[in-house]
Amino acid sequence: MYLNSLNYKVKTKKIRPGRGIGSGKGKTSGRGHKGQKARSGIAIKSFEGGQMPLYRRLPKRGFNSIKKNNIAIINLQQLQEFISKGKLNTKILINLNELKKNKILKNKINKIKLLGSGDIKEKIDLEVDFISKSAKEKIEKKGGSIKLTTK
Repeated sequence: MYLNSLNYKVKTKKIRPGRGIGSGKGKTSGRGHKGQKARSGIAIKSFEGGQMPLYRRLPKRGFNSIKKNNIAIINLQQLQEFISKGKLNTKILINLNELKKNKILKNKINKIKLLGSGDIKEKIDLEVDFISKSAKEKIEKKGGSIKLTTK
């Protein structure tokens, strides 16, 4: 004999509140007498019986600065991919406005940092805010030029 061969079905009895005193859930339907919880349509969210609620006990954290600099981090490998796809023209100066115009960067970005991961195959002229040593060396090796913007 196995459990799956038994014909007996286990059912939980459905409680039907408010169906007479003999049901055990009649009259007040297990809600007690009066008060806010006895009424329908009222939920007491995060109320802890007068104790200071959890969301007010915890300290406030974080802060969003109005003057926050949104810095885009771009690798040389990503730049090379955009050039090979035809999204960027190597004959003109590649700067923040050019990247935004070609929809490579979002409009909320206001600074660029160039990192040296990957390789660049063509000579490019760049205008960036920050650059790593390895990226600078790789671009200069190909004959490109880098201009750092200072604001």
